[in-house]
Amino acid sequence: MTAPIRVLICDDQVLIRTGLSTIIDAQPDLEVAAECGDGRTAVDLVGQLRPDVVVMDIRMPVLDGIAATRLLAGAGVPHPVKVLVVTTFNLDEYVYEALRAGASGFLLKDAPPAQLLHGIRTVAAGAALLDPEVTRQLVGRYAARIRPTEDNEPDVPLTPRELEVLRLIADGLSNNEIAAALVISRETVKTFVSRILTKLGLRDRVQAVVYAYRQGLVS
Repeated sequence: MTAPIRVLICDDQVLIRTGLSTIIDAQPDLEVAAECGDGRTAVDLVGQLRPDVVVMDIRMPVLDGIAATRLLAGAGVPHPVKVLVVTTFNLDEYVYEALRAGASGFLLKDAPPAQLLHGIRTVAAGAALLDPEVTRQLVGRYAARIRPTEDNEPDVPLTPRELEVLRLIADGLSNNEIAAALVISRETVKTFVSRILTKLGLRDRVQAVVYAYRQGLVS
């Protein structure tokens, strides 16, 4: 049998932690490795337990979720862990910062249980979890603060076709939707996505979205 996906839950609200734990532990392929109420404890527990996924809140005492995510999955971390951020709409600025810090995706706290479970499995499998509409709202709004001010075209080491694919990724389109928009096969899209990530030194689609907005490639 395949070992279950081990999940660390980090949220300062006991009721939220209990609810998440109940939902996750009810699944045969998932297992709650531990729970905690602040980012510092989460970092310590990850070092001890090496869970597959951390479900991370943003606003917490001692160490917030953004700082904890940076320590667990940020640039230069030798053994990064996958972080799934959970938040509410009114914390969208913090979610953008968490994505920049290395989170693999995010969900809203009012998401249905099935969406949470899908999110954990998706992130555990090494894919990014992005809700297209929320992505456009979050990243589009806050990446504007760090866009280049120059009028010159940014120096991006991609072919015109790769740039086109990157812009569609940043718009929240799936591989199937990109394939339909460009009238190419899904496998070709996957090849383009892989090339883009490799050329830009990015880990996943989340980082590709942030990169596109930071370079001013989308508006």
